[in-house]
Amino acid sequence: MKIIVLGTAHPYRGGLAAFNERLAHQFVEEGHEVEMITFTLQYPGFLFPGKTQFTDAPAPKSLSISRKVNSCNPFNWLKVGKTIRKKNPDLVIFAYWMSFFAPCYGTIARQIRKNHHTKCIGLIHNMIPHEPNILDKLFPGYFVGAMDGFTALSDSVVHDIEKFDHKATPKRFSPHPIYDHYGALIPKNEAIQLLQLDPNFKYVLFFGFIRGYKGLDLLLEAFADRRLQDLGVKLVVAGEFYGSPKPYMDQIDSLKIADRVVLKTDYIPDEEVNRYFRACDIVAQPYKSATQSGVTQIAFHFEKPMLVTNVGGLPEIVPNGKIGYVVEPYALQIADALVAYYQEDKETTFIENVKEEKKKYAWDKMTATILSVYADSRV
Repeated sequence: MKIIVLGTAHPYRGGLAAFNERLAHQFVEEGHEVEMITFTLQYPGFLFPGKTQFTDAPAPKSLSISRKVNSCNPFNWLKVGKTIRKKNPDLVIFAYWMSFFAPCYGTIARQIRKNHHTKCIGLIHNMIPHEPNILDKLFPGYFVGAMDGFTALSDSVVHDIEKFDHKATPKRFSPHPIYDHYGALIPKNEAIQLLQLDPNFKYVLFFGFIRGYKGLDLLLEAFADRRLQDLGVKLVVAGEFYGSPKPYMDQIDSLKIADRVVLKTDYIPDEEVNRYFRACDIVAQPYKSATQSGVTQIAFHFEKPMLVTNVGGLPEIVPNGKIGYVVEPYALQIADALVAYYQEDKETTFIENVKEEKKKYAWDKMTATILSVYADSRV
């Protein structure tokens, strides 16, 4: 098949770009002709509170990536749609994660579908963002109405799509596949040495962009628990602040836990990700809201137990008591689970279960789901 993946990709950085590129690689491996189309302008700077949208890493050599889409220019949307329509692909996959892109994606798709051949499938990470605003009521319906079908990364997102979909378009859930491109499973002691951590302590990892809904404040409060201090446990926070770091710095000071929190709050390059996951004993995701998370799938790759909160699709991915813990988003429950993990020496058992559980999340399952939606949709 002739497939176009439209969404963020190199030179943009982050988990969504990594997802789209890995998906494209999988389609190529399966024998399809694949082109990626990404943005000339992804979104204005004021909508991006991080340091930069771009990566310094070289472009993937085996993928065709072109920058064509200006997310703020309706004339560009018409032009891109017409350009893709003339290419006459069998399938265009729209990688969607926030309502800001609904007008852009919806217009491009409507232009493409005029050829009465190409099917447009929405690959939905979030239908309604973690931090919703008025756009999330106004815009998504326009995008949803232009799609021939949907693949969602969690069952809760399927239900969110149904709120906007007034047609009987096919919808399938396929869990987020494993991020398996972040390097080797190096020994824990080597990772600790590379990060210049003290080998006499145990480490819990909080990884990824730091945003309010991810609950780092809950995890910091949990680390004020005396039991974790007595067990010699430290917290590694690895990721860039989305917004002001001051509330977190103030909280660390007020809780008097500065000596047990290791801050690595710059953007973590791909080639260093394995150090953080392999150095830790368990990965904590104390989210206050969620659909699914790429962090869990990195943890699966690096065969690490997880602590997640009972929100969105996270409990679907982390069986409680088997590969980690599912708790309510409260600091005491987070602390209790971490204490139990260390006191009951669960690491070895959980790791063996992670190795088995991770087999469910192969990339060929994602491509198979997308192609099943394609087969069941109508132009």
